[in-house]
This record gives sequence, C-alpha cells and structure tokens, in this order.
Amino acid sequence: MARRGASARHKSAKSHAALASPHIRRVLPYFDVLDDDALLRLDAQIDWLIENKGIAFRDDPASVALWKKEGAKVEGDIIRAPADWIRSLCRKAPSSFRQVARNPERSVTIGGQNQVFAPIYGAPFVRDSEGGRRYGDIAAFQDLVRLTYLHPHLHHGGFVTCEPCDIPVNKRHLDMLFAHMTLSDKPHLGAITEMSRAEDSVAMAEIVFGREVMEKDCVILGNVNTNSPLLVDKVVTEAVRVYCGRGQGIIVVPFILSGAMGPVSTAASVAQAMAEALMVCAYAQLIRPGAPFVLGNFLSSMSLKSGAPTFGMPEPVMSNYAIGQLARRAGLPLRCGGSLTASKIEDAQAAYESADSMHSTMLAGANFVLHAAGWLEGGLCVGFEKLIMDADRLGSYQKILDQGLDTSMEALAQDAYAEVDPGGHFLGSSHTMRNYQTAFYEPDLSHSENVESWEDEGALDMRARAYHRWQHMLKEYQPPHIDEGVREELSAYVEKRKRDMPDAWY
Repeated sequence: MARRGASARHKSAKSHAALASPHIRRVLPYFDVLDDDALLRLDAQIDWLIENKGIAFRDDPASVALWKKEGAKVEGDIIRAPADWIRSLCRKAPSSFRQVARNPERSVTIGGQNQVFAPIYGAPFVRDSEGGRRYGDIAAFQDLVRLTYLHPHLHHGGFVTCEPCDIPVNKRHLDMLFAHMTLSDKPHLGAITEMSRAEDSVAMAEIVFGREVMEKDCVILGNVNTNSPLLVDKVVTEAVRVYCGRGQGIIVVPFILSGAMGPVSTAASVAQAMAEALMVCAYAQLIRPGAPFVLGNFLSSMSLKSGAPTFGMPEPVMSNYAIGQLARRAGLPLRCGGSLTASKIEDAQAAYESADSMHSTMLAGANFVLHAAGWLEGGLCVGFEKLIMDADRLGSYQKILDQGLDTSMEALAQDAYAEVDPGGHFLGSSHTMRNYQTAFYEPDLSHSENVESWEDEGALDMRARAYHRWQHMLKEYQPPHIDEGVREELSAYVEKRKRDMPDAWY
C-alpha cells in the first residue's frame, strides 16, 4: 500500500464501505499445540461427560421428550447418551455453510478455511472520549451498526453491539433488527432471549429474503450460551427449534469461567465446553438434520481472589488452540472470542490483552469471531474508539491469514538484484515500483512518520485519532440501498408487534 499523508488518513466512509471484503479465505496453517495422545485423552473426557455425567436440558419438557423418543437415557432432565451416537448426529451438521447477506456481495462462508470477524455483542454500556461511560441507547446502537457497516475489516454485523437501554426490554430486539436490516447490508444475527423474539427475527428475515430463499439458504443465526456447568436451558433449546426448525443456523457457546462454571484446570474446562456444545449440536440435528451449527468456546480464567474474569491470560489463549483442534476433529465450524480485555479504557492493558486474545483466536482457526472489535471492561462496555482501533488491527490479521508468505518468483525479486549494486538500495528499482502499493499493510490509525509530522498534525495519540476517525466516518455515512417496499413492510411489522404488547422493562 502506498504511503499516505495526513490528507489521505481520513478516507471517505463511502469508500470504506465499498472496499469491504466479505470474509477471509485462510491460507495460513493452523497452530496446533496438542499431539495425538493429548487429543485422545480430551476426546475420552468429552465422551465420559456425555455418557456418564450427562447434560441437563432444563425447563423445556419438549426437548427432554424428544431425547427420550430418540432413545437417550433420561433421568429427570439429565440426558445421557452413547458418545458415538452423539458424534454421528453432529456429523450431519455442515462443516461449512454460507450466510446470505442482503447485499449478496457481502455474504460470508462460515467454516472450512474461512474466518469472519464481527464486533462485540451484549454490552449494556458504551464509552467514547467525549461522552464518557454511559448506558447504551438506540442512537448509540444505530451509530455502532453504521460503523460496523462502514469498516472493511468487519465482515458481519453481529447483533447486540450495545444494549439500547432506552427501549423496553421486550421490544428493543425489534428496533435492533430493523437497524441491522436497513442501516447495513452485511449479514447479522437475530434475537434469542425469549422464544417470541427469535420468532420475530426469523419473520423479519423472511420479509427481507423471502420464504423460498430461506428454504435453501441460511440468512440469519442465533447465538446462545449454555448455562455451564452441564446445563442447557430453554433459551437455548427454544432458539434451536426456532432457527434450526426453519433451516437457519445456531451458534452455541459454553461460557466458562474456569474455577467457577468449570474446573480450575484448562483441559477439564475445554472438554466440558466440547461436551456441552456437542450435545446441543446433536439436539439441533434431531430438530432438522443438516441445520447449520457453529461450535463455540468462550473460556476465561478468573481471579481466584475476587472472582473477576481475566482476559488475554495464557490459559484462555491455550484453550483457543485446543478447541480449534477439537472442533476440526468434530468437523464443525468454530466460534471464539476476539479482542478481549478487562481494561476500562483503551490503554496499554487493553492493547496487550486484546492482542493476545485475538492473535490466539486467529491462529487457532476460529471461523466466526464475535467480539473481534470494541470489547472493554470484560464485555460490559463497548468503546467507540476501541471498536475502530481493534478493527484497524484486524486488517493486519487478514493479510497474514489470507496471504501468508508469498514465495512466487515475483516475490523473490530476482530481477531487482540485477538492477541494484552491492551497497545500493531498492527504492527506485522496477520491482519496487511494481509492488509498492501492495507490499506492506499500513494501518489507518498508526502514525509511523517522524515526530515533526506527528506534531504538525496535532500530536494526537491513538485514542484521539480513533475518535476523529469514527466521527468522520459517521459524518460521511450513506445508507445502503433497500427496496422501499421491503422497508415499509419491516416498519409495519415492528410497529404492529410493539402495539400488540405492553412495555416491559425487565
């Protein structure tokens, strides 16, 4: 990429949206840390949990009844089953699938050699340099959807980029879906917290895509957490029935704080996460064979003094590598966390914890990375500057993943040596002139020029540059085209659903 002066640092938001890559097609090998013996021991532990301990399917008699009908051993709400049967059911799920976007050029493939980056999910608070820390609202949510749409290194919209706390709890999913479907044309997730909200998500997706498309393609997914340890509640099973029942996808993520929701040892927690996720995958295949499924891992270490989760630590980093290998052995797409930190602001702690978390997620081969940008405060807060800073770094990860080390004859540059004498330089060689625009990744936010140039531009630190960047992006934002009839039908659906139920704030 050519070097750019200050005037080029703030490209128009429109050009950023146009440059978006649909997803990463990985060429870099995986970083596999486990040998065959370790993998066999972990697989044996997973099988032991499934066959002997069992997984509770709680508060949803329909799910228990289905397991019993299919021949599982049922004691109350505890489900035990032969591990080879569970694994055979899981093999019915596709190893990769396409999620169709409203703009077909932004459709993503999840699984295989592909990696998809999505922003933070679920934060009740937002923070920026000017407004400070505050509860999220619909205005902030809409701006975050716009920024995610505009940034070329975020391939997927996620869903709850922040909680719009100024809208009743039972209605906010409608406004969030409407924002994703109209302010962006990237793929996104749907609601899961209550069965009717999942049904609204599928119904609104049908307005956008049509029943025929949904019969053959995945256009929306739900993202759910098991209630570790060894418990699947009705939020999960009902979401599976709604999404997978319509041929749509489900992401299932055991959220385990080692020492609390799982044993204090990383290996045991990894095996527990696999057992929980595989049982839900099997259940999804009982609902509809071939339904898209993404196996998730969100394992965090914790302070055993205070109980607070810690991020970027060696134990969750190792868990990413381990579960990457286990997911590939199971033939399932993998979801891991991304740029995670316990820091409250975009400081050095945030930088190194996020970098370690994201780098291991990348090397482990996570196919879908939620929380790839914007995460602060252990997930309680989304930072506007953090979103832009993280997404800027995702571009460097993308180059590593989808290009690797080029060893072609052009890359080896033998003709350049014919032009340059010993002790000379390659700045003006023909090879440099042919390749200078694409030779190196240059992040938008980093300042690599001399100190005089930095001072002339205001002596801004990274956080200040990120603030100006997202402000500029929003100023030049232009919404993607949407058919006016579809927009009106979506709006009418939202308004009717809101009229049909009283406000609920809990």
